[in-house]
Amino acid sequence: MSDLDSTLDALSRPRLIISAARFGLAEYNRERSLTRLLRETATPGPRAALERLLQIEARIEQSRCAGAADYSAVRHVEVMIALMGEARLHRRAARPGPAAIAAE
Repeated sequence: MSDLDSTLDALSRPRLIISAARFGLAEYNRERSLTRLLRETATPGPRAALERLLQIEARIEQSRCAGAADYSAVRHVEVMIALMGEARLHRRAARPGPAAIAAE
């Protein structure tokens, strides 16, 4: 298991944020969401996107825990939706596919 997978597995957030993100995951559009969240014109691969999203989410989580006035639950959920979507793609790419199994 990579450090990235360990970090994702250890991520613990309030149930309401996770539930809202799971609900929004069905409508996740990586091109649209990553362009907006990462403020980039080119869409990075799942691993690069995850690393950037984890940094963004950590800053948002710090704001939430500190009770900062600029904390946005909506933005937090948007970032969590993207994190979940990219984690799904990353893990799917890491799994051996039928071609890899047939070659063994």
